[in-house]
Amino acid sequence: MRILVVEDDPALCQQIQRQLQAEGHAVDVAPDGREGLYLGEEHPYDVAIVDLGLPLLDGVSLIRQLRAKERHYPILILTARGSWQDKVEGLESGADDYLTKPFHPEELKARLNALLRRASGHASAVIRGGPLSIDTSARRVTLDDQPVELTGYEYQTLAYLALHQGQAVSKTELTEHLYDQDFDRDSNVIEVFIGRLRRKLDPDGQLKLITTQRGLGYRLNLPGEPPTT
Repeated sequence: MRILVVEDDPALCQQIQRQLQAEGHAVDVAPDGREGLYLGEEHPYDVAIVDLGLPLLDGVSLIRQLRAKERHYPILILTARGSWQDKVEGLESGADDYLTKPFHPEELKARLNALLRRASGHASAVIRGGPLSIDTSARRVTLDDQPVELTGYEYQTLAYLALHQGQAVSKTELTEHLYDQDFDRDSNVIEVFIGRLRRKLDPDGQLKLITTQRGLGYRLNLPGEPPTT
């Protein structure tokens, strides 16, 4: 997933960036609210992490302007402020959840996963369909109850399709949401990952879990799972 981090504390920002990148996410960072607003308007993020106490443009104003520009991706606010009034102001500005500093990396991971699931209409961390099971919390995939070994990029591609299952996802969308800004958009890497997933998940081609819709993109079809809207 592609995540925006707007945090003016360099050490904390780097810590969050490293954690998210280690989990396979593409991460953009901004040290102040003004740059965060620019990035937040320009790119199609899956979720944003916004500190409230930002220079140049505070976090609440940043969130309000993003929502006014109809940027609807989930936003998690970070705050060192302990009062409930500050948390309420952040949520009422358009944020979806908050995390009080200091926090444990596992709590950040859990809250982000929950926001991503809710945004795609999934209440559970485990997405199931027929013989396929994708645990988005443990980042574990099983087929007929047997573990499937995937690389980080293969898993990220599958997870994104699963969170948008039933929808056609273009190569451009996958590239924008899964890979860093300097990724070669003209490469055939996406096709390679899709090919590998098909061989690992459906070697006989009987399940047709991942189909190609000409001119539209790739679609994950989970048996028994209603498409997201």
